[in-house]
Amino acid sequence: MVLFRGGKDTANMIIFTKIQGLLYSLLKLASRLAIRLLYREIRINNPEILQVKGPILLAANHPNSFYDSILLDTLFEEPVWALARGDAFRNKKHAQLLRQLNILPVFRTSEGTENLSINYQTFNACVELFKQNKIVTIYSEALCVNEWHLRPLKKGTARLAIQAWENGIPLRVIPVGINYSSFRLFGKNVHLNFGKSITQYEIPIQSSDGLRNQLFNQLLQTSLQQLVYEIPASNHQLLEDTLGSKVSKRTKKILFLPAQLGRIIHLPLYVPIYRYTLQKFGNTGHCDSVVSALLLFSYPFYLALVCSLLLLAGASLTISLVTTLSLPLLAWCHVKIKPQFDHQLN
Repeated sequence: MVLFRGGKDTANMIIFTKIQGLLYSLLKLASRLAIRLLYREIRINNPEILQVKGPILLAANHPNSFYDSILLDTLFEEPVWALARGDAFRNKKHAQLLRQLNILPVFRTSEGTENLSINYQTFNACVELFKQNKIVTIYSEALCVNEWHLRPLKKGTARLAIQAWENGIPLRVIPVGINYSSFRLFGKNVHLNFGKSITQYEIPIQSSDGLRNQLFNQLLQTSLQQLVYEIPASNHQLLEDTLGSKVSKRTKKILFLPAQLGRIIHLPLYVPIYRYTLQKFGNTGHCDSVVSALLLFSYPFYLALVCSLLLLAGASLTISLVTTLSLPLLAWCHVKIKPQFDHQLN
């Protein structure tokens, strides 16, 4: 946490807060502009929830690293804070950047018992956010695994919710099931399922900590089991039936040529990023998220490079701009008809 003591420090705090808000707003805007390229189809069972205001705790499964947070933060109208694994905060510069993006650390026992005290600071910070009617995401499995399966829930979600209720905050806990069609391909399908809110009236606050945590996790587990798809990785047909997006033959014919053009034009950007990320993160659950983040950050520079090359080749400014601005449309055409599932690439 950053501490300020008044005077000059107060001015620094104001400047820091403005920079933080600007960075967050710019990245959220960029994500919203890119969302139709990052995702082929987004299906939401209760889209009205995206307009809610806090205090809200989104209790989600965690199949795809920080891609999950990008998705939720982009779709919700209000800013969304997220809790992330503590080892990502070990580097001070990384930690500062993450906090500017509304991300707070949570340490697991495996990441060092000496760091567990930081969790109390993070939970206290979340309670303060709830007092300001904010929205926070917590990943209740406390572990990211690329799979279509709900893992056993840890106690962190229960402890944070109960702490807020003990502070008199009318917090609602909304279960969230995130389901992706792929963990390797961009332009994926995603089904975002929201469950019924869990409130303080369903948990006996005066009971022991163990009993309260147990009852809360039972409610949350039951809800998430209905929202998170259970699909064995080997059952390709069930995966296609559940998360596939149908495209008519006519649409495929219409989009075929611009889609192929879009694929070829974007290969110089996509292939190096994908190969680099696969080499560095291929054995982790973060590969898909890193690829998407790198594409998000680098795409504006790629468009600028294309425009510059056209100008150097002698094209007029108008032709260069029109051609460059058509590239996202060509990429969208490719996304609409490209393979949807990892096994289709094998």
